[in-house]
Order: sequence, then C-alpha cells, then structure tokens
Amino acid sequence: MSDAPAAPPDQPPSKPPGQPKNPLHGLTLEAMLQALVAYFGWEGLAEQVPVRCFALDPSIGSSLKFLRKTPWAREKVESLYLFMLREQRREAR
Repeated sequence: MSDAPAAPPDQPPSKPPGQPKNPLHGLTLEAMLQALVAYFGWEGLAEQVPVRCFALDPSIGSSLKFLRKTPWAREKVESLYLFMLREQRREAR
C-alpha cells in the first residue's frame, strides 16, 4: 500500500502537466482531417498527400482507418496540419 494521501472524493485527481507549446496536443486525428478538408478540400488534400483514400471516393471514416494503420501517412497529415495553421496565421495578419 502507498503512504501517499488519497485525493478527497470531491476533487478529481491531479492531471499530468500538459504540453502548452504543442499545437497537436489534445487534438484528434479526426479533427485535424476535418480542418484540412475544410481548408484544402479533398482534391487539394490528395495533391498534398498523394494517397488513394483522399483521391478516390474520399470519406472521413475511410481516411481515418487508413491513417491509423499507416504511420508515414499520418505524419504527413500532421505536418500538413501544422503548415495549414501557419498559413492561417499569416493570412490573419
């Protein structure tokens, strides 16, 4: 048994420290993909990341399934999402 005192029942356990400088922290792959589709469209997304799930009969569901199984494609999508955020900041100036 641990000698550390337990948190009172009315207080949630303390959270581990977050990653305030990481723009991907806490963001789901689905949210990233939806934002990219809204910004680039499926056709533009297929040009940026040339995979069939973006080019042929694209959908969020099929794309998520592919990206979860394919690390290199997920990394490209995450990089493209970060690029999109930078572009949006530039456009807002």
